[in-house]
Amino acid sequence: MTKKALITGITGQDGSYLAEFLLEKGYDVHGIVRRSSSMNRRRIDHLTGLHLHYGDLNDASSLNRLVRKIRPDEIYNLAAQSHVKVSFDIPEYTSEVTAVGALRLLEAIRETGVKTKFYQASSSELYGRSEKAPQNERTPFRPVSPYAVAKLFAYWTTVNYREGYGMFACNGILFNHESPRRGENFVTRKITTAVARIKLGLENKLVLGNLDARRDWGYAKDYVEAMWLMLQRKKADDFVIATGRAHTVREFLEEAFGYVKLDWKKYVRVDKKFFRPLEVNNLRGDASKARRVLGWKPKTSFRELVRLMVDADLEAAMKHG
Repeated sequence: MTKKALITGITGQDGSYLAEFLLEKGYDVHGIVRRSSSMNRRRIDHLTGLHLHYGDLNDASSLNRLVRKIRPDEIYNLAAQSHVKVSFDIPEYTSEVTAVGALRLLEAIRETGVKTKFYQASSSELYGRSEKAPQNERTPFRPVSPYAVAKLFAYWTTVNYREGYGMFACNGILFNHESPRRGENFVTRKITTAVARIKLGLENKLVLGNLDARRDWGYAKDYVEAMWLMLQRKKADDFVIATGRAHTVREFLEEAFGYVKLDWKKYVRVDKKFFRPLEVNNLRGDASKARRVLGWKPKTSFRELVRLMVDADLEAAMKHG
């Protein structure tokens, strides 16, 4: 019997890779998209066999209707206002979508009584200014942004519904994961896009914030497999997904510009307006539990990730530049 999956945030980076992954496994894949005047579906336009439905994490009735109609075997909640810096500008909206949106979806499952497995996209931002590195499933949370606080609400709500109602509901605490499909307002993609355009003579500078921020960067395509593996277990649990290696924004610059034989110092300028009110300086994940229990490990190195992103942006810049 063909399994059915429902993905929120299907038009995003993770949603598009997860949809690809599940289609390859023979799933019947459904996705929730918001109704808007501009269709932003470029990440999934190449996929065939998807079933898209209008809905919104701010609209409980649409979620109840879709869960009841589709009766999915697996639900992946990937939708969120996911930009940390932006969350300081629109904290209320971030909370409505990222925090209460997860609650609405869990309530839809509970109220309809549909037997399904639920995956909540949690974030390494939960750890914030953690005094311990690397961080694992037992590390205390210390969120320092509206986005992280919203994700913390969604995390504990997922745990509460698992323990209180016996639902199969789990959290994937994913550390930073990037790809050529990453939004261009995220620092990694901002860098690789600029590298491509500078190399081709289309631009001559790049303005960034804190170059000393340190992140554990992995490849999104590797990470969606971990999401799926969590829902194949008999018992729900929470898992950290990470590479275990952290790099600064400066190191990302060195790798990206060095790959095309340019000196990043000639093109990069720091502007304080891109600094967060509260900075997270050292996030590095310990995914040993995922390795042991799920049999998951990252396949793509930091260098490979940076280079595949630069290559993709070079190709795009040559095509459209």
